[in-house]
Amino acid sequence: MDAAERDLLAETLRKTMTAASGQALDTALAHLGWTELLAEQPDIAVPLTFRLLGETGAHAPLLNDVLLGAAGRPLGGTLPLPYTGGTWVVWERDDSAAGAALDAELPLCSVAAGAPVQLAAGRAALGWWLLGTGRAMLALARQHAVDRTQFGRPLASFQAVRHRLAETLVALDGAEATLVAATDDLGALLAKAAAGQAALTAARHCQQVLGGIGFTAEHDLHRHVRRAVVLDGLLGSARELTREAGALLRAGGSAPRLVHL
Repeated sequence: MDAAERDLLAETLRKTMTAASGQALDTALAHLGWTELLAEQPDIAVPLTFRLLGETGAHAPLLNDVLLGAAGRPLGGTLPLPYTGGTWVVWERDDSAAGAALDAELPLCSVAAGAPVQLAAGRAALGWWLLGTGRAMLALARQHAVDRTQFGRPLASFQAVRHRLAETLVALDGAEATLVAATDDLGALLAKAAAGQAALTAARHCQQVLGGIGFTAEHDLHRHVRRAVVLDGLLGSARELTREAGALLRAGGSAPRLVHL
């Protein structure tokens, strides 16, 4: 797939995600050939689709397909997923199950612990979703800083505001570089941790830039913040994965080279 074809695919996916979410989006993506694209070109399907889920604020149970595909199992079903704190959830494909405590749009249901699954592909996918969510929050905060006037000056002219936006951008760009470099289990673990931390950094700084408007139901920021918190906890939070990576390095006695510069 060349650059022009990727751009066309991205535009089609963005329009589809803007028009639908949840079960309806799951169906629409199936009609667009999501399962075939995932099977044939996962290196394009996963980063592009999950990043756009974050940027548009839409959701769909595609994480199930990524993990099922990595395990060599038929797509279209669900499976238990580990969540932060030693709990397990299932991401249902039916919107009637929506009602998670933190993000009511997501059909996440608590379940008993399931069989171990290969998490690397799912962690990378969630990392791209978190990255897109973080960039959506940054775009909202940047636009507010450009449009808003305070004390007779544009909000974007204040150094404290610029620093928060700059720190957010650096965190997100660093997470993206980690995701691009992730080629094995440890790389995916570190990429998910970096993306989760970057999204939480974006939530904190962008909330400060937006001020009171960011807390209101009328503004989109709160939806992205809730989504980032929930996704960070899925398949291991940034804090848990950082500790897990440290334990792996101690057990191995050395730090492997993850990127050849």
